[in-house]
Amino acid sequence: QVQLVESGGGLVQTGGSLRLSCAASGLTFSSYAMGWFRQAPGKEREFAAVINWSGTSTYYAESVEGRFTISRDNAKNTVYLQMNSLKPEDTAVYYCAAAKLWIGSDRESAYDYWGQGTQVTVSS
Repeated sequence: QVQLVESGGGLVQTGGSLRLSCAASGLTFSSYAMGWFRQAPGKEREFAAVINWSGTSTYYAESVEGRFTISRDNAKNTVYLQMNSLKPEDTAVYYCAAAKLWIGSDRESAYDYWGQGTQVTVSS
């Protein structure tokens, strides 16, 4: 049974930082691209960042590029999202997801497994 468990969310002030973690089990972690998506209140879920199986390639949404950094540790079956210079518009539930294929991994349809999400709230 595949499980993706996010942690690290919380309340932070504008300009602050948070690091999200996503621990994976039940799958061959190093064979999957790992992505982070987010869903703000009243909005559709959107892509934030993705990293390939080896950690050598990353891709970011324009809204987070330069502020967020995705990384992974295959020995720990964990993917991270370092979020700096946070803004109120970053407030959302953040989800990690696993995709077997790299191509199209900025789209939800590419992903096979999803976590339950962790809340990030940025106060102004």
